[in-house]
Amino acid sequence: MTDDKSKLLRSLTIDRSANKTERSAGRWLPISAAIAVCVIGFAAFAAFEFGRQDPPKETISQTAQQPAAQPQTPQPPQQTATNNKAAGNLAASGYVVARRKATVAAEITGKVVEVFIDEGMTVTEGQIVARLDSVLAEKDYELARSRAETADAAIAAITADLEDATRIMSRVQTLSQKNFATEADLTKAQARVGVLSAQLRQAQSQFETAKIDAKRSGSMLDKHQIRAPFAGVVIDRSAQPGEMISPMSVGGYTRTGICTIVDMDSIEIEVDVNEAFIGRVTPGGAVNAMLDAYPDWTIPASVIAIVPTANREKATVKVRIRFDKKDPRILPDMAVKVNFLRDAKANGAAEATAAK
Repeated sequence: MTDDKSKLLRSLTIDRSANKTERSAGRWLPISAAIAVCVIGFAAFAAFEFGRQDPPKETISQTAQQPAAQPQTPQPPQQTATNNKAAGNLAASGYVVARRKATVAAEITGKVVEVFIDEGMTVTEGQIVARLDSVLAEKDYELARSRAETADAAIAAITADLEDATRIMSRVQTLSQKNFATEADLTKAQARVGVLSAQLRQAQSQFETAKIDAKRSGSMLDKHQIRAPFAGVVIDRSAQPGEMISPMSVGGYTRTGICTIVDMDSIEIEVDVNEAFIGRVTPGGAVNAMLDAYPDWTIPASVIAIVPTANREKATVKVRIRFDKKDPRILPDMAVKVNFLRDAKANGAAEATAAK
């Protein structure tokens, strides 16, 4: 009976060591699992980074073999740019201009009566292009001529009187020597000759003044006929019959010009060249010009001069270019593009300089 109770009590006793072992095992299991997950993740990340940084051997081999298959000789970029700059042609753009161009106007104020020209007409030097109302100018000219004729007649009358007075004085002197005339008669004759001589000189001066006045009136009358200052082509007609014209603007409907004339033999090209490349332009150098109106037409030309001044705002220098051959298709104010050509000697020198 006692043995049974002892067995029963031992069965009810809790084994402390077993319980402690189970609790320790349960606590370290999650920690071990976490460590394993961290190790696996780090290994995967390291494998990914290694694969991205180190390409496959096959790719490295192909990359290494490519320069051997296609060998290339490197060149300094600065030398290449210099060679291209030396070998290429300089291009610029500008306009066709006329060095001799004038707006024909009257020197006096008057009303236009007739206009004898039109656009496109060719005129010669001195040709009358228009005429102003000259009624008053004609009257002034006639009056001046009449005064000149009056002064001329007065000279003739005084000359006749002077000749007569001179003969009388000669006779009186002869009679005075023979004591047939008094000293008073001789003095009177001499005084008359002196007075008539002074009147003759006055009449001659008046005649000269009248001639100058008549010449001036004739010049004023001629100014009512407006003439072309040089031979050329009329490109603009600005006045019509009945309009008032004046050499200076006075307001209202008064015009200052009759027409515009251009000497077609004086046309040339003006272009602006960047000052950084102006050293490549030389007077007399060959140029190819192409009008925007005729892009397929290359016109031979040459440099006239480099204008010795620069535009500060645009950093350009103006260059004048002449056409080697004139053509009626070339008109003033046309847009044009030019290429400054370099001769063989210039190209050889430029290439030698670039090679050095």
